[in-house]
Amino acid sequence: MKNVLNNGRPHCTVVLAITADGKISDRPTTAARFGSEADRAHLETQVAQADAVLFGAGTLRAYHTTLAVRHPDLIAQRRQRGQPPQPRQWVCSRRADFDPQWRFFQQPIPRGLITTTQGAIAWQGRREFDQIITTGEVINWPAVFPQWQAQGVERVAALGGGVLVGSLLAGGWVDELRLTVCPLLFGGDAAPMVAALGSGVELELLACEAIASEVFLHYRVIRSGQGAG
Repeated sequence: MKNVLNNGRPHCTVVLAITADGKISDRPTTAARFGSEADRAHLETQVAQADAVLFGAGTLRAYHTTLAVRHPDLIAQRRQRGQPPQPRQWVCSRRADFDPQWRFFQQPIPRGLITTTQGAIAWQGRREFDQIITTGEVINWPAVFPQWQAQGVERVAALGGGVLVGSLLAGGWVDELRLTVCPLLFGGDAAPMVAALGSGVELELLACEAIASEVFLHYRVIRSGQGAG
């Protein structure tokens, strides 16, 4: 599968289900299970198109698992594009203090860890992660994306949470957002938002589709000096 790279880096799409007031769960580190079957199929399709799937430590702690590609047609399409049956699932965490008994570590998928030098220590020489990227004392995306590019990664699907998405947006690493707006409200200051941002990010709407009571939105991130097409 060949895609146009962005200034020599993989194309990154954020894929999230959100409430009508922009929340991704009712409180931090809890699983968001409010999307419909249509939303789940949409998410699996986006995962199936990716070479790498990325999510934060809070997302893994909330679910203890990840979404693998299961539909036979999607697996067949990956093989036709020359991709392995499953994309590598990358979890990003400074501390990487995970329980190896979580279901995530038993799933038949390739797993990667993005962490600090300190966070990598506990996982060295173990089998849970088949690949580890260390970025010094902090998570440093300019050190990650070139390594992905060198490995042939062309498309990245980022599945949350808000802190991770915020850091990617703030650094200019996100190209698209695919948001499913679900028919409920969470409210409250404790419920995490789509992205933890210190400043605004301008978007261009590319597509909008309503299925039952959900709305599927596809946005392009507008870079400085670009403007809407």
